[in-house]
Amino acid sequence: MTTADRPLSALTIAGSDSGGGAGIQADLHTFAAHGVHGLSALAALTAQHTRGVAAVHVPPVSFLRAQIDACFDDFRIGAVKLGMLANAEVIHAVADALEAHAPPHVVLDPVMVATSGARLLERDALDALRERLIPLASVLTPNVPEAELLLGHAIADDDDADAALVELLALGPRAVLLKGGHLPGAGEMVDRFDDGATLAEFSHPRLEIEGHGTGCTLAAAIAANLAQGMPAAAACEAASDYIHGALRGGTRPGLGSAAVLDHFWQMRG
Repeated sequence: MTTADRPLSALTIAGSDSGGGAGIQADLHTFAAHGVHGLSALAALTAQHTRGVAAVHVPPVSFLRAQIDACFDDFRIGAVKLGMLANAEVIHAVADALEAHAPPHVVLDPVMVATSGARLLERDALDALRERLIPLASVLTPNVPEAELLLGHAIADDDDADAALVELLALGPRAVLLKGGHLPGAGEMVDRFDDGATLAEFSHPRLEIEGHGTGCTLAAAIAANLAQGMPAAAACEAASDYIHGALRGGTRPGLGSAAVLDHFWQMRG
């Protein structure tokens, strides 16, 4: 079988979620829902559920690199999605692997802020993210708190968000999708896209649902869309629509208030 004959695959390099709602597990659900074979390299393992995280284990970076190399050695990878990368050592290891294998698309979900508002990255890890991974990204997908950390200033309203989009693009990714869910206001939720040539806004009604794994799922959907040949703006718009439907169909399988997304809502008609 030639390389072109093999089914398309997408690789997620991220943390696991033993509760199944976010991280690697959400990414693999999303890849499957988009008709792409899902691969994974675990950068962290978490003991968590819908009420929080009980423990985190970070495997040796040599094992992480072995996972990534194994995937590239055997599969036709159309895109890579990056999620939770726990520290600077992990970030450098992932950047080294991406530079060695040069996948056609990299979607970076800069997981830096917990739902509680707690910062998840130390200063050296944030610097490594800026310097090593963001310039490799085809699409960078921060939420507002993450964008504030990357840029070093507050984003309080729509005008700030518009300006931040330009600043984020200047950090070196090929495109940015700034998620609007954290911006205040009673109107529609707006995700903003910029790739230096195309400016776009993707709007949806706000839902009274606390979603679990929305950022992971959005980035994985973008990666799957890019792997299948969509231009970046279209890939982000389709992923934004997909997230809205998955969140609208979310359920609460655990005791916590967070809803786990319905990753296969489109298949149910």
